[in-house]
Amino acid sequence: MHAFRRLRHDRSGANLIILSLGLIMNASTHDKPYNVLFLCTGNSARSIMAEALLNTMGAGRFQAYSAGSHPGGTVNPFAIEQIKATGYAAERLRSKSWDEYALPDAPQMDFIITVCDNAAGEVCPVWPGHPVSAHWGFEDPAAATGTDDEKRAVFAKVARQIRTRISLLTSLPLAMLEKTAIKREMDAIGAQEVRDHAGSV
Repeated sequence: MHAFRRLRHDRSGANLIILSLGLIMNASTHDKPYNVLFLCTGNSARSIMAEALLNTMGAGRFQAYSAGSHPGGTVNPFAIEQIKATGYAAERLRSKSWDEYALPDAPQMDFIITVCDNAAGEVCPVWPGHPVSAHWGFEDPAAATGTDDEKRAVFAKVARQIRTRISLLTSLPLAMLEKTAIKREMDAIGAQEVRDHAGSV
């Protein structure tokens, strides 16, 4: 972003060319999708919905994964309902341990995002590549009580909130930002109050 400011004030044609080339090279240094790992405790609801939503909304710029510190082994059926509403193939999703992504042959992550407070407070594996980490807390829809319709409504609300934050992520000019700036933006997304607006997922 500093380069943009320098461009406006620099009157030298040679310097303009050099700075412009620098911007182009910076924007093209990440020509593969950004790998994003969403973490929670059970990997049955919030992180699963986040994985599906980012893969749907990322338009090929992101490859999302999810895992849990203590996975339950099954995906919550109400989460599957929300995912199917996006058109994403729910059969791709499974509840799994975050240890899978600490293995040498695992995809190297660019971002690690915890979506529950418990996972944020746990000691995570050492992730290869030093990815940017952030915490985006959401209510646990799996803890909802009442009728199935009442539980379904909570899942729909949380899915909308996740979608709002993912929309902010996908709008960031990541290729133009330094790592510290990306970390700051990711933290800001997590700190922002997510207001619920009823609507389809």
